[in-house]
Amino acid sequence: MHIAILTFEGYNELDSLIALGVLNRVRADGWRVTLATPGPRVTSMNGVTVEGMSTLEEACAADAVIVGSGIATREVVEDPALMGVLRGLDPSRQLIGAQCSGALVLARLGLLDGIPACTDLTTRPWVVAAGVDVLDQPFYADGALATAGGCLASPYLAGWVIARLAGPAAAEEALHYVAPVGEKEEYVARAWRSISPYLPAPARV
Repeated sequence: MHIAILTFEGYNELDSLIALGVLNRVRADGWRVTLATPGPRVTSMNGVTVEGMSTLEEACAADAVIVGSGIATREVVEDPALMGVLRGLDPSRQLIGAQCSGALVLARLGLLDGIPACTDLTTRPWVVAAGVDVLDQPFYADGALATAGGCLASPYLAGWVIARLAGPAAAEEALHYVAPVGEKEEYVARAWRSISPYLPAPARV
């Protein structure tokens, strides 16, 4: 099971790396989480350089994809080469989520036609201009497509992916692990209120 987190130049560390950490709480044979980058390495908006673990082409064949956010997302959606590769994303055969400005990528790919989205406050006008209704909430999903708004909503997106691929118990366990001490039950309950309505009925607990 391969989950790829698309991570571009100028990426937001909270969006890509928190999701990476939460997703890697699943300890199952074959469970693989990677940062998928357009080149050998990318540098974040705050100067943190990471090496890519998979390619964008590999991400298009992954079981699930999270489109990360960053300060250069508008440049990404105007890059014909990058967007040409990303047109290989297909919600009919993979889960696809977007964090904050990642929603703009999904909008420009035409994947959000008729589907509302969550995004951050800075990106909101660009997503609206792309013809997508933006919700005032941290998380929303429609079938195999999900969006999250606000950096600290990234665990919700990761939890949704885990719940869909490994089950709700694995998602709750992962969220419980990363939650603040003394607030774990409260944190998990709040996260689950955001995630659970968008899971297939048998997975809602």
